[in-house]
Amino acid sequence: MILNKKPFIIGIAGGSGSGKTFFLNCFLHHFKQDEVTLVSQDDYYIPAGDMSQEENKLYNFDLPSTIDSQQFLKDIKQLLAGEVVYKKEYNFNNPLAVVKILEIKSAPIIIVEGLFILHFKEIAALLDHQIFVDAEESVALDRRIKRDGLERGYPEEDVLFKWHNHVAPAYKEYLLPYKDSCDLLVVNNTNDPEEIIEITEAISIDLKKNILVGID
Repeated sequence: MILNKKPFIIGIAGGSGSGKTFFLNCFLHHFKQDEVTLVSQDDYYIPAGDMSQEENKLYNFDLPSTIDSQQFLKDIKQLLAGEVVYKKEYNFNNPLAVVKILEIKSAPIIIVEGLFILHFKEIAALLDHQIFVDAEESVALDRRIKRDGLERGYPEEDVLFKWHNHVAPAYKEYLLPYKDSCDLLVVNNTNDPEEIIEITEAISIDLKKNILVGID
């Protein structure tokens, strides 16, 4: 595929438990591999080093200072220029995880996702379209408890500590202020996948008609 115009950048932001990952996966499913690429803030955490369970519980990952925002910005600009980005996949501080090297190729549509993408002014300025995925706090917390328990083996007590001391304050300070200025607000309080599938399909049809036309 030859790019004959600047890639269209979509920023997708959402708090923990908003259903942003499911939204992203549905969205990406509507495109061919060479039509869209994804760059995630999660892969730009500054390594925190080996930590005990207690240290991990107390360490606040929900601060902009934990992200290498300048490398994040640099890689987005590289994709904008049509270049390939090579990046280590973040392993969520799991020393047993096998670290993959991600090959992120440029594409006509670039998805930039993460909690702080609207807070990082230089990154926000590059976004052509901003989508905010939101859910009520009780719904989001329930999803977080289930995810961290099943996927990461965290005790519920630790999840609740992080939620009340790190996650919720970060959402209110670094993401919520940008909610009303986004181009699209997706409220995801139900666990009905059909709603999200319909929304992402409508967005993808519009993008294919307006962004991918004439690219081959």
